[in-house]
Amino acid sequence: MNHTELFDDKKAAQAAAYFLFKAGGRLPVLKLMKLMYLAERKSYELFSYPITGDSMVSMDHGPVLSITLNNVNGMSSNNDCWDEVISDRDGHDVALKDPSTIRSDEDLRDLSESDVISLKAIWDEFGHMTKYQIRDYTHEALPEWQNPNGSSFPIRVERLLDALGFSEEKKQNVLTSLQLQAGLKVAIHRMKHVAASYREPAETKRIPA
Repeated sequence: MNHTELFDDKKAAQAAAYFLFKAGGRLPVLKLMKLMYLAERKSYELFSYPITGDSMVSMDHGPVLSITLNNVNGMSSNNDCWDEVISDRDGHDVALKDPSTIRSDEDLRDLSESDVISLKAIWDEFGHMTKYQIRDYTHEALPEWQNPNGSSFPIRVERLLDALGFSEEKKQNVLTSLQLQAGLKVAIHRMKHVAASYREPAETKRIPA
C-alpha cells in the first residue's frame, strides 16, 4: 500500500518549514529529505499515522518522500502550498522563502500536536548531524531501505510497519485505517468538484427586474 491520495501538500510544506526554521532558515536538500522521511517514520511509530501521507521511496542516498522531493526539485505541477513558504532550490540547498514569517512552531498552523511531537523528536536526535552522517544512518539502521543501485524502489507502508515491529494485527488495523482515510479524502474531493461544476458563475447570475 502506498496511497498518494493521503498526501497533504500543506503539511508537507510546513513540515519542511519546521526543519528549515530549526536550522536557521536553510538546509542541504539531502539532509532535509532525510529528516522529513525520519519524521514520517516516527509518526507511524508513535501514532500509527503519517504526517504528510507522501509516497516513500528507496533511492541511492537513502529513503525519501517522493512528492516532496519533486517539490524541492521543481518537478511538481501543483505545488502552490510549497511555493508559498519554501524558496526554489539553490544548488544543493533549500531555504525558507521568508524566514520572518515563522517565529515559532505555532506559526505552522496546519501541523497537529502529534505532527510536532514527531518532528521535534527527529530534530532533537538528528538535527546536529551532517547530511552525510544522516544519510549513512538511514543506510545502516533502517531495514526498510533497499539499495536501488541507481534506480528507485517503493517503500510500501506494509514494509515500513514490519520494520517498526508492528504485530500482524496492529499492521492490518493501520492499513485498514489508511485505506478508509484515503477513500474519504477522494470522496470529499469528488464532492467538491461536483459542487463546483454546478455552481453558477457570479457574472452569469440574473439580476431580478
